Amino acid sequence: MDKFFLLLKLRATKTSQFPGAGLFFGYNRNSFPNMHVLSYQNILCKIMQTQLTQLSKLAMALVFLLLASNGLFAQSSDQRTNLQIYGSALQYNGELENQFFESNRLEWGGGLNLNRYITSGIDAGLHLTYGSAESYISDQNQFDAQLGTAMLALRLKLYGSLLKEDAFIGPYLQIAGGGAWVKTDAYADGMRQEDDKFITSAAKGGAGIRFRFSDAVSAFIETNYMITGQDKFDGQFGGNNDRFFMHNVGLGFNLGRAADADGDGVPDRRDQCPDTPAGVEVDRNGCPLDADADGVPDYQDQCPTEAGTAATQGCPDRDGDGVADRDDQCPDQPGTAAMQGCPDTDGDGVADPNDQCPDTPAGVQVGPDGCPLDADGDGVPDYQDACPNSAGPGTANGCPELDEATQRLMEEKVRFEFDRARVQESYKQLLDSITVALTNYPDHVLLIKGHADYIGSEEYNQALSEQRAEAVKEYLIEQGVQNPDRLVTRGYGESQPLVEVNERLPRRRTESQRAQNRRVGFEMNTPDMQLDLD
Repeated sequence: MDKFFLLLKLRATKTSQFPGAGLFFGYNRNSFPNMHVLSYQNILCKIMQTQLTQLSKLAMALVFLLLASNGLFAQSSDQRTNLQIYGSALQYNGELENQFFESNRLEWGGGLNLNRYITSGIDAGLHLTYGSAESYISDQNQFDAQLGTAMLALRLKLYGSLLKEDAFIGPYLQIAGGGAWVKTDAYADGMRQEDDKFITSAAKGGAGIRFRFSDAVSAFIETNYMITGQDKFDGQFGGNNDRFFMHNVGLGFNLGRAADADGDGVPDRRDQCPDTPAGVEVDRNGCPLDADADGVPDYQDQCPTEAGTAATQGCPDRDGDGVADRDDQCPDQPGTAAMQGCPDTDGDGVADPNDQCPDTPAGVQVGPDGCPLDADGDGVPDYQDACPNSAGPGTANGCPELDEATQRLMEEKVRFEFDRARVQESYKQLLDSITVALTNYPDHVLLIKGHADYIGSEEYNQALSEQRAEAVKEYLIEQGVQNPDRLVTRGYGESQPLVEVNERLPRRRTESQRAQNRRVGFEMNTPDMQLDLD
């Protein structure tokens, strides 16, 4: 039995029942041709390979998830290239022995990684390493190998997805594959390995932690499990390919300059105010300084040492009217900018402190004292004065009262011939006098009222009365009446006879009465158009 366990330690072969699975079985060809015994090294190898396989599957699944949903994470353009320089320690596991987890069995080397930022959660890289591994069992069975590797790597960064990108501690997972160049000096059962230089495939997977010191410098520590495509490192054949633990410790340097669109010295990724104007002092977040913390940056703050509002360019505004106290003539009463911060209760454009008529109706024109204008000085403000350019008493809406001669003139009538609308010569003098009266009262309105007798239909007489009123208006306009728009005509037909006529009598007996009803009368009133139109 002792011989069996000695052979178990020195020799291992692949079982035909588990090809490529990483399980090894030792046997004594002479004494135990049919017995296969599981070694503890092979059990450990099986566990490590199983864990690596699961880790690789998980990493690839997360990689595809991040690629499919990279919109979930904000990309950064800051210093996309990273250079890592590190020292490396190798631990060998093969037919001669298993150095895994033995801290006193480390062989030293070093490496260089060049990584490129892909997304906030993924880096790609080129990893170059050089190191050595050795094992001495006896003069008959030993090896001393130097190996260099070149691999393309994919790194899943938890500090760009689950954690903040600039977190101090940043865990990551990585997988890589490529090739290895090997030079080995090996003895197997006293015979030297003839093929002492070779190239083989290699792959690794592992995990690490990055420690961020600044935007440019970081440190890292990581452990990788590396499998190779050859079993010739230790000169022993017939078992699984040789495997290694690779422990790396080093520094990382971000190359290039971080993107800084506004040139304030704070990278865009951390800049909360990326559009700061050139030359403006900023804080650590890239935002302009604000000494009084009023939300208005100092470079725009007219009162940088006193808290104010954006509306007042950073200056105080006690009454909150949008006018800074320093410019406010009424700092304790809300007002308007037009009134220099003072109120204007009636909205007439004169501030209340200067307004002698603070209750002027909206829209009324006022003077510098805030009181309504009174152009003719009659005490009736223009907005209430029907004759703003002619002085008159308030009882007549500010218009001058008609004199007696004009009142008598308004009682005169212009007579018309039967079925005619022509102004007769005998009445032109009367109309000339009315023209003069209109000149004396330029703001008054003249109502010209036409009438007809009862002979004919109502419709015909209505039209005839309107024609007679228009004929008088046209004559007055010909005489040069100012502002003819104040001449208003209205026809009443036969509805308002001046003299009642007995329609049963013959026409010849009613002719004089009907002649009095064929007329045009007048009414002069004020421009408020309150005329008797009934």
